[in-house]
Amino acid sequence: QVQLVESGGNLVQAGGSLGLSCVASGDTFSINAMDWHRQAPGKQRELVATITSAGSTSYADPVKGRFTISRNNAKTRLYLQMSSLNGDDTGVYYCAAWVAGRAIWGQGTQVTVSS
Repeated sequence: QVQLVESGGNLVQAGGSLGLSCVASGDTFSINAMDWHRQAPGKQRELVATITSAGSTSYADPVKGRFTISRNNAKTRLYLQMSSLNGDDTGVYYCAAWVAGRAIWGQGTQVTVSS
């Protein structure tokens, strides 16, 4: 089994930057892709960025060019570097690890962008 713990969420001014981290433990050798998702108040959870087992990255249009997803080769650390933040980036950010076709979720970390 895999366990995930996010950290790094904070209050940040519009236009600022923030980095999030996710620590994976347990049977991390079983992890395939890893994702970042977010959920704004009153909205559904949405995919933000993904990194495949081979290391390819993809981003949702609203964050393309502003966010960068990365991980270590052992898939025990997942990162999201966020820049040029705006109010639409506010929400709870979750990391996810895909194991045998199923997503394992962290507990989430709050990101609040103030104007």
